[in-house]
Amino acid sequence: MWAPEAYECYQGVLKGLLAAEVPFAVSGGFAFHHHTGIWRTTKDLDLVIPPVAVPRAFEVLVQEGFETYVQDPVWLAKARRGEYFVDLITGVGNATLTVEQWWIDRAQEDEVLGMRCKVLSAEEMIASKLFVTRRERFDGADTAHLLRACAANLDWERLRTLTEPHWQVLYWHLVLFAYIYPSNAGDVPAGVWRELTESFNQSVASPMMNDSFRGTLIDPKMFAIDVNEWGERDIYRELCENYKHPLEETNTTRSRE
Repeated sequence: MWAPEAYECYQGVLKGLLAAEVPFAVSGGFAFHHHTGIWRTTKDLDLVIPPVAVPRAFEVLVQEGFETYVQDPVWLAKARRGEYFVDLITGVGNATLTVEQWWIDRAQEDEVLGMRCKVLSAEEMIASKLFVTRRERFDGADTAHLLRACAANLDWERLRTLTEPHWQVLYWHLVLFAYIYPSNAGDVPAGVWRELTESFNQSVASPMMNDSFRGTLIDPKMFAIDVNEWGERDIYRELCENYKHPLEETNTTRSRE
């Protein structure tokens, strides 16, 4: 249950963004509940938003009394008002995926905090969780629960497009899903299993010797030894450093005067 103050605060955020026609979709715990029926207590409001829309969202949030700032120009802007936080998520932390307008266009409508608004679709939600594979946090259980609830009705072509060229990570999560829920493995279309399995077998039989080491995309800390001592290329650092993002041009801190 939400405290009345928190409910009023976050409802005001949604109302303000909707009135200003800022494109966004609710993600996080609300979207997870929408797709799986699983509710988890959350202390903040997670919104997925195209990076170009962040400055306008900041204007609205400042009017709502929030201090706004960019925490990570690759994927995360934040707003804070006392103990209340809003996360504006613009991509994936390792720079492999960026939120685009069509994420919002194809989001599903639902009621959140008494407001009708867009909720992130399951395909985008799964794709955004595939690389949350750190030692400190692993979203494999979330992905498995989303697949258990939605696999039979997913737009698999859409999910395959979102996860290219990192299809092996999707395959890994699907195998984990089949291990956890063996009786539900058939919810993934046979054609998807066949295509991914054939691609995997082919990649093992004829490995591309010029392919870069990708361990740091999974966890830059756990695979730091590969880079620091064994001379592997740090593709995570390269992607983040070369990532040109509109958030870099957004004021780092703004507050209502």
